[in-house]
Parts: sequence; structure tokens; C-alpha cells
Amino acid sequence: MTTPPRKPRVLVVGVDGSEQSIAALELAGSLVPLAGDVIRAVTVWQYPIGFGTFAPITWNPDELAETALDDALSAAFGEEPPCVVERRVLQGPTAQVLIEESRTASMVVVGSRGHGGFVGLLLGSVSSAVAERSACPVIIAHGPLGSPDGDPAAAQPAGVSA
Repeated sequence: MTTPPRKPRVLVVGVDGSEQSIAALELAGSLVPLAGDVIRAVTVWQYPIGFGTFAPITWNPDELAETALDDALSAAFGEEPPCVVERRVLQGPTAQVLIEESRTASMVVVGSRGHGGFVGLLLGSVSSAVAERSACPVIIAHGPLGSPDGDPAAAQPAGVSA
């Protein structure tokens, strides 16, 4: 009797280009040996409320999001990602998109706060919503491993070296 092939374990990472989202990518990379086979890096964009569905002709949000995602992946991993990295650029409300992505993930990793909102909050609205409604476990990165912003002992899983 043959065993059916195991589905790959996917670590979904919300990426907006902020320092915390790069920390989330780095943390996901350190978790790969324990919890994942694939990192799915997800960047989400949304039309600003004032634009409605009519945006300036020269504004290409998909292209800007792709560039932000490329830059964040390079900052987190350089040229050598720790595993297969799926790149996704999606349109919609960020929290809602990440919650939807959580349905096919083994874990979601997000930064504590991104580019939006109020500086100084310990937890942003997206990370809070994802943690509350995700279909799988969520890890929230508070800063780069080893940085004064994040407690490296709390951010780094036991038995994993960065």
C-alpha cells in the first residue's frame, strides 16, 4: 500500500516592504526546517478610497507591488532563499486577503505593524485581524531577529539558528 504524497506545508508571509514585514520573511525562513516547505510571500494592494476605480493613468499598482515584494525578498534572503518562494501580488483589503490565504497555509507570519496606521502601536490593524480570524496558527514578528525592536529570544524558535 502506497502512502499518498504529503501536501507541501505553506508559510504565508504578509509583505508590505516595512522593516517588520522583512523581519516576518526572515522569521519564516528560520521556521522552514520545522514548519514549512514553501514560503508564499504575499503583497496586497488596494485602490485608495479617493480614486474609486479610476486611478491616474501613470499609476501601476501591480508593478509597484511587484517591486516592493522583490525588494523585501532581496532584503530578507539576498540571492539564496531558504526554500521555494512563491510570490503573489493580490488586490483587495490586506487583512481579508491574508485571512483567505490562511485557508491553504500551515502558518501565517506577519509583521507587528506595517507602513500604515499609527507609529508606536504594538500591533497593527492587519496583524490583529489576521491573528483573530486566521484559519491556521499566526506568528507576529516584532522586529528583525537580534534587533533592539524585537526580543530575539522570543522571536527565534528554540533549536533554530538564524
